[in-house]
Amino acid sequence: MDTPAVPIAEGGSQAAAGVERSDARPIAKPETRSLYKSRDKVYPKLAHGTFRRLKWAVMAVSLAIYYLTPWIRWDRGADLPNQAVLIDFPGRRFYFFFIEIWPQEVYYLTGLLILASLILFLVTSLAGRVWCGYTCPQTVWTDLFVAVERFVEGDRNARIRLDRAPWTAGKLGRKAAKHVIWVMIALATGGAWVFYFGNAPELARGLVAGEAPIVAYLFIGIFSATTYALGGIAREQVCTYMCPWPRIQAALQDEYSLVVSYHPDRGEPRGAHKKGESWDARGHCIDCNQCVAVCPAGIDIRDGQQLECISCALCIDACNGVMKKVGLPPNLISYDTLNTATSGEGMRQKYRFVRPRTMIYATLIVVVGLVMLGALLTRSDLDVTVQRDRTPLFVALSDGSIRNGYTIKILNKSHDTRTFDLRVLGLAGATVQVVGADDTGSARAVLSVAPDKLRSFRTYVTAPLTSVPTGSSTVRFSVEDQADGTVATYSGVFRGPEND
Repeated sequence: MDTPAVPIAEGGSQAAAGVERSDARPIAKPETRSLYKSRDKVYPKLAHGTFRRLKWAVMAVSLAIYYLTPWIRWDRGADLPNQAVLIDFPGRRFYFFFIEIWPQEVYYLTGLLILASLILFLVTSLAGRVWCGYTCPQTVWTDLFVAVERFVEGDRNARIRLDRAPWTAGKLGRKAAKHVIWVMIALATGGAWVFYFGNAPELARGLVAGEAPIVAYLFIGIFSATTYALGGIAREQVCTYMCPWPRIQAALQDEYSLVVSYHPDRGEPRGAHKKGESWDARGHCIDCNQCVAVCPAGIDIRDGQQLECISCALCIDACNGVMKKVGLPPNLISYDTLNTATSGEGMRQKYRFVRPRTMIYATLIVVVGLVMLGALLTRSDLDVTVQRDRTPLFVALSDGSIRNGYTIKILNKSHDTRTFDLRVLGLAGATVQVVGADDTGSARAVLSVAPDKLRSFRTYVTAPLTSVPTGSSTVRFSVEDQADGTVATYSGVFRGPEND
C-alpha cells in the first residue's frame, strides 16, 4: 500500500511536515534587505585655498543681496511704493528699480526664465556644475550652516568626537547653541523673503508688534522650516536625491567641459609616502584622503565623475596644500576637460571655449536678450482691449440703424491721469455712446483714466443700416491720448443682419 503524500505548507520544510531526510541540511533564512540606505553623516573639513576664499566671497555677496535688497529705496513719485524690488500682489504689480511689470506683461517673466535657463546651459557646458558649487541657494545656505556648526563644535575631527561622545551638559550646550543659531538664520531667511512682498520697514514694524497679516507669519514659518531642514539637516541629500539638475547637466556637458578631475596618470599608483623616499615608480597621490575630508558631499573624486559632485573645487585646495607640503607640483586634482583628465601629460589638449553647443547657447542668449530689450524699450504705457457682447448679436433701433454693445478696457500705465478720445474706424457714420458719459452719441467719446489704473467702459456703437455690411465686418477701436497723441488700437467685429 502506498504511503499517502504529506502536504508541505508554502515556505515550510519537509522536516516541519514530518518527513525525515537523511541529507537534511539547515535551510538558510531569506535575507532581509531594506529599500532605503541610512544616511552616512558627512563631516566636511575646513579647506584653505583659492577656491575656498572664492566660495566665502560668493556666499557673502549672495547673502548680502538677498537680505539687503528689500531695504533699497527707489522714488517713483507720490502714491506709489518706494521699494526698489517689490512684488505687489494687492496692486497687481512687480517693481524692479525703474521697471514696472503688469500682470498683462507676464511674458517678460517668461523671457527672463528662458534667458536664465540658457545662461545656465551655457555655463554648464563650459564649466560643469559651477552654479551648484558656488551660487545655488542650497549650497550657499548649507555652507553658512556648516560654518556655524564648525564655529560651535569645532572642525571635522572635533565634531566626529563630539557626536560619538556620551551626552553631557557640555555636549548638550554645544548642540543647543548650534541649533539656536540655525533657527535664527532660518527666521532671518524667511523674514527677508516676505519683505519682497510688502513695504519692508512697515512690515518689519508690524511683525515685531504682532500686527502683521497672519499670512506673513505663516510664510515666515514655512520658509524658516524649509531653510532649517534643507540647509542644516538634509544638506547634500538635497543635491543628490531632491534636485533634478545633477541628472540633467550630464546631457549639457561634452568632452570639452571643464570639470573637477583627478589625474590618475600622475597620481597612480597611490600610496603612503615618507619623507626622503623616492618618487620613482609610484604616483604623486599619497592617499591622505584630504580630498575626501573636505568634500561637502563626502565623495572621493579619485573615483571619477560622480552624480554627487557639485564642482565646488574644495578638493583642489586640499590636494594642493598637501602637494606643497611634500614638495610636488600642484593640481593633481584640477579643473580639466573630460577628454584629457585621464590622458597622459603629453596628450593634453588646449581648452576650447568655442564649440557647436556653446555657440548655439550663446546665440540663443543674444537673440532672447535682444527680443526682451526691444520689447522693453518699445513697450507702451497704454493698453486697450475690447470685448463684444455675445447676446444679443445686435439691436435694430426704430430709425433702422444697427447697434452693437461692447466692454472697452483701457489700462493707463503712466503715473498721471490721462484723457482719451475713443473713435470707431472702418464703419461709415458710426457713433459712440459710453454709458454714464454726458454725451448722447457722437463720432467720438471722451474718456478719463486715473494713473496706474485699469478702467472699464460700457459702450454702444451705432451705425446706419446703409453702411452696415451683411453679417459681420471688421472695425477698429482707436484710443488717442489728448495730451501727447499716443494711440492704441484694437480690432473688433460689428454684427449686422444676415440676408434673407
